[in-house]
Amino acid sequence: MRKIIKVILFASLLLLVACGEKIETNMNKDVLDFSFTTQDNETLSLDDLKGKYWIADMIFTNCTSVCLPMTNNMTKLQNMARDEGIDIQLVSFSVDPDYDTPEVLTEYAEQYGADLSNWAFLTGYDFDTIKEISIKSFMSPLMPPPEGNDQVTHGTRFYLIDPEGVAIKSYNGVESATISTIIDDLKKLEL
Repeated sequence: MRKIIKVILFASLLLLVACGEKIETNMNKDVLDFSFTTQDNETLSLDDLKGKYWIADMIFTNCTSVCLPMTNNMTKLQNMARDEGIDIQLVSFSVDPDYDTPEVLTEYAEQYGADLSNWAFLTGYDFDTIKEISIKSFMSPLMPPPEGNDQVTHGTRFYLIDPEGVAIKSYNGVESATISTIIDDLKKLEL
């Protein structure tokens, strides 16, 4: 009889713990500390983002492939979040910081209709720094362009970072259907 009671108590405890999890996560990585330059020539740091959820991705402005749908999807995410009353910060890290100056990033943001009040495009670091952040914070490989080419090889995920600065979930940034999943998760977090 005691075994049965222990099993029931243990099962109840597991159920309570599971109910505390608001969304299903698929990663758990601390984001490396950073302090970088925005498209407005201001500084945005990890400390500035602490205390709130945010979404990050990796793009570059002269990308000829995956960055186009990724940035389109980030724009859709921004618009849907606004329409749903969800307060979320978006952060796009440039993986080509030598080319992507604040001025270039501003022009790029304008092309996509980005609202820069809650979407920052970051630069102001070297390639090795963003490579380290990509690999260590987001578990995403990053390769410089091959010789004679200007196309950086990078991941295509969107990342949800929690208020403590931990990347807790990644999503397919190329598929537009993913945006609804992200919005559903953000609603569950009651943002």
